[in-house]
Amino acid sequence: MPDSRRLLILGGTGEARQLADALAARDSLTVITSLAGRTVAPLRPAGELRIGGFGGGEGLAGYLRSAKIDLVIDATHPYAAAISRHAVAATDATGRPLLRLERAAWQAEAGDHWIEVDSLAAAALVAPSLGRRAFLTIGVKELAAFAEMPGIWFLVRLVAAPEEPPPLLSYDIILGRGPFATEAERALLREHRIDLIIAKNSGGTATHGKIVAARELGLPVMLLRRPTVPPAETAGSIEQAVAWVGKALG
Repeated sequence: MPDSRRLLILGGTGEARQLADALAARDSLTVITSLAGRTVAPLRPAGELRIGGFGGGEGLAGYLRSAKIDLVIDATHPYAAAISRHAVAATDATGRPLLRLERAAWQAEAGDHWIEVDSLAAAALVAPSLGRRAFLTIGVKELAAFAEMPGIWFLVRLVAAPEEPPPLLSYDIILGRGPFATEAERALLREHRIDLIIAKNSGGTATHGKIVAARELGLPVMLLRRPTVPPAETAGSIEQAVAWVGKALG
């Protein structure tokens, strides 16, 4: 239709999929979700789907122009800092409105024993002083930070089986896609005699169960701090993002 507007959602999270589902049926709006292509068999959102990178900020700016994108929502993972930086640069260069849909980070509560680090290299240095059986939930690409580390057995949870064996000396892999209930996480930690959790502060509810279970069991949790990204207008919920789109469309 000639008056249709085009929204690009930079996706890869459950919130991105929920947002696309909420907006795809809206009249006069074409919703395109972009996925990096790193997740095997991702859950497909409503609307159009684009898979693959853009080639940095300049490449994304070129896509916004060529695909005649009117609005952009960055709903990527809190640790996907590169694409968030590219989104700011590309929308600044092209004059497109940008919204960042961002989960609030988890906050420590009474009984939590958190050790926060700025890098996985720092986590690898500290881990041997905290435990010997670690639950590692950081994603397959980051496992190299713990390569060849003696003295620690790792329970690694991934969404899909890795194409190659991880570079860990002693480990086991389990597969699963959240949400994960606290009761199940508690049972998992007990079954594998976990004494340390290493994770990202992803926020949200889908993977928060392990944080609650660690609190209940008195286990230390080493959390990677979130990377710094350029400022942008931000929404903290699907409802706020939907309202922003409505306002932008007039």
